[in-house]
Amino acid sequence: MEAKYDRASEVKAFDEMKLGVKGLVDAGISTIPRIFHHPHLSSPDQTPSSTMTIPAIDQGGGMFESTVTRESVILKVKEAIERYGFFQAVKPWDTDKYQRAYFRKKSMKNVNLEQDPEVRKKFCSRDYTKKVTYRSNFDLYSSPSANWRDTLSCCMYLDAPKTEDLPEICGEIMLEYSKRVMELGELIFELLSEALGLNPSHLKEMECVKGISMLSHYYPPCPEHDLTYGTSPHSDRSFLTILLQDHIGGLQVHQDGYWVDVPPVPGALLVNLGDLLQHRVLANRGKEPRVSVASFFVHPLPSLRVYGPIKELLSEQNPPKYRDTTVTEYSKNYIAKGLAGKSVLLQFKI
Repeated sequence: MEAKYDRASEVKAFDEMKLGVKGLVDAGISTIPRIFHHPHLSSPDQTPSSTMTIPAIDQGGGMFESTVTRESVILKVKEAIERYGFFQAVKPWDTDKYQRAYFRKKSMKNVNLEQDPEVRKKFCSRDYTKKVTYRSNFDLYSSPSANWRDTLSCCMYLDAPKTEDLPEICGEIMLEYSKRVMELGELIFELLSEALGLNPSHLKEMECVKGISMLSHYYPPCPEHDLTYGTSPHSDRSFLTILLQDHIGGLQVHQDGYWVDVPPVPGALLVNLGDLLQHRVLANRGKEPRVSVASFFVHPLPSLRVYGPIKELLSEQNPPKYRDTTVTEYSKNYIAKGLAGKSVLLQFKI
């Protein structure tokens, strides 16, 4: 007789190892624990994957030759966001430098999280008030199925952590990279503001660039990749997300009813509009780990800052579709929902 499956106990046992999915891989498992099984992974409503041409926008490092050039970039950003909800930012600066730094053998793959298990344990925590944490699945205890990945999380707010607060092997490059991402984010919010017909500083004045939550994801090879996800279908809890990924791939976005592959583009960063784009990451089918660094532009928590439809864009013909909410209320709803596929914005629809 098959033993009764006690998910709560198995989740607790896995979490208390404090070694994450990497610990399971190190142990040489050939089958994944049941807590990672996604029973509806291959259900009939999953449409076949296809590949599409991702909108690529050369932002010239933010240094536009003329007003005409800037206006053409604004138009391209507007069209990409309206049609797809995302685009590739091509060569915003020397992105190759950071791809080399993050993904070379002795850098981010080594710390995120391949180095000494004791170092991983040092940062292991589910305390969301800490600036730097290592954990596997933020919604591990609430989600019906866990995902095959580990994450090093860092809050790059106004009082960002110091180098010594971060893993020694990658602390300096994380801080340097976060500054460049903040610069790029400020430029993109300017372009988005102008695309909406607003003052270039409008979204910045709304505090959309007040903080960055940086998540360095580690997706080790999965021995049963058809049974689980690297990351379940979801949308992000952010105003904007900027993604740096390695060469392995696995990211897919939901477009026109299809799951579409988003192949990595050397020297490019993927930019998407937070909670408006559904995406997922397939479990790693390869022989080497996949690593990505997602930078989420968020308002620091806790906060009673109110957000809602932009008043300047509302009219009798274009009434509000969502009610106002605070940063804290929205975040609590997102965390409670977990990676459950549908956007949490639906809970605020009028």
